[in-house]
Amino acid sequence: MRQILWGRGILNDLRCRGPYYWSDLKDAYNYRVIPSVVFIFFTNLLPAIAFAQDMFDRTDNSYGVNEVLMSSAMAGVVFGLLSGQPLCIVGVTGPIAIFSYTVYEIMKPRGTPFFPFMCWIYLWGMVMHFIIAYFNWVSFMKIISNFSCEVFGFFICIVYCHKAGEMLVRQFETDGVAAGFASVTIALLMVLFGLGATVFGSQLHYFKPWIRKIFVDYGVPLSVIFFTGFIHFGGYLGDVHLSRLATSRAFEPTTNSAAVGRAHGWFIHFWPGENISVGDVFIAVPFALLLTFLFYFDHNVSSLMCQLKEYPLKKPAAFHWDFMLLGLTTGISGILGIPAPNGLIPQAPLHTASLVVHDHNGKPISVVEQRLTNTLQGVFTFVLMTGPFLIILGLIPQAVLCGLFFIMGINGFHEGAVINKIRWLFLDNDYIESDPDALPMWKELSRIPKHKLKYFYIYLTLQFVAGVAEFAITLTRGAVGFPGVLLFFMFCAKWLWKYIIPEEDLEYLDGAVAEDFIIKSLEVHPSDGEKLQYDSEADDKLSA
Repeated sequence: MRQILWGRGILNDLRCRGPYYWSDLKDAYNYRVIPSVVFIFFTNLLPAIAFAQDMFDRTDNSYGVNEVLMSSAMAGVVFGLLSGQPLCIVGVTGPIAIFSYTVYEIMKPRGTPFFPFMCWIYLWGMVMHFIIAYFNWVSFMKIISNFSCEVFGFFICIVYCHKAGEMLVRQFETDGVAAGFASVTIALLMVLFGLGATVFGSQLHYFKPWIRKIFVDYGVPLSVIFFTGFIHFGGYLGDVHLSRLATSRAFEPTTNSAAVGRAHGWFIHFWPGENISVGDVFIAVPFALLLTFLFYFDHNVSSLMCQLKEYPLKKPAAFHWDFMLLGLTTGISGILGIPAPNGLIPQAPLHTASLVVHDHNGKPISVVEQRLTNTLQGVFTFVLMTGPFLIILGLIPQAVLCGLFFIMGINGFHEGAVINKIRWLFLDNDYIESDPDALPMWKELSRIPKHKLKYFYIYLTLQFVAGVAEFAITLTRGAVGFPGVLLFFMFCAKWLWKYIIPEEDLEYLDGAVAEDFIIKSLEVHPSDGEKLQYDSEADDKLSA
């Protein structure tokens, strides 16, 4: 039996990934980098500002756009420059938004200042991240299978659509019936144009491929710009007041209220005796444990999904080092009074997809693995905290943010495995076998013997129930405990489903998420210091 040494995971990550740091910089000299920076900047920014408005409304104006921009910018620069997997986009997610405002709603009746309490949650969380990384417990992520990743993606899409509906209802309550219906109209038009641009660019065949690519990459940002101006077109819209994205002064926190423990700008005074009691410091521990569960799952799954088998990656991963780095940014977030960033779905896999190089037949042959795209989108996000850009952001109607949530949710459903399995149940077999646009998944499912289909139905039902259960708890006062539900189903997929579905069938239905060399980087042994193979010469030719 091999002896596992504490801290070996971090050391092995640095040893395996370190030699490629120079190539991470050199490989950025590629034509795919510039469009990828622009694409991922908007893909990260637009959901972030939508979540900023949601947290602003649910925390009595405590969190806002500047806090979310600061978090996303810090994460982009730190992980772009220092992480072992710089393709993983890190920022403010739907789950951390739910966690943040649920903590606020729980602690507000106690009279506990929000920001010092959140700071202690993040500081305890930082310690827990360090412990997990040091004792090599990130290795347990190798039990993650497609079941958990697909369910989590399904859950995120439900959250997006629910947030859109919540915000639209709020427009009726705050701005009146006329503004409410106008907001619904604008949100639906956003969906029509945003999703229509994707369909036009990816499934229709008008114009040259590079023109269609513009529709796919920039259709949603252009829709945001157009419908932000749309409310100023006059006519009947001139008689309707539409709420807009709430912004604050450049590089300043949204609030400076002592009541929530933010009387000193970006530095939170978190020590006991000034803003928070010793008792509340220790009450923060179970919240920190739930946060650590969430980030353990969310960030590592995001990292795995940006390294899926469909992406021909060659450089090794570094899960233990990245989780320790995530702990550091979590602690810094607490001291700055901003929501803690972590890995983003679907932004992380979309980032990798934007860097894929295809051959003349459209087959993926390589990925531009580099650090520039993540770093630059973080730097550009910092720039948005300046006065002129905040004025521009403040022009965006909240109805447009609702449309954004719908677009992300519907697009995620369309591309997600769970919904596509449900779609397969209703598809014509002739279409699946003859149409070149039919998904490979559908072709594989069509080859399952009829006497084995019952196991597929069971598996799909378990996925659907898991996704709905994860969402359902977020609608209760126990929403802060939803990370525990995520882990519960992760363990079920590993150890319980095999008693419901025969193992050979479960192995077919629920395979590995990434390539073997990616999964192997999660293992920790004293002899694992060898470098993984990397064909740098082939990449140099592709870059040229």
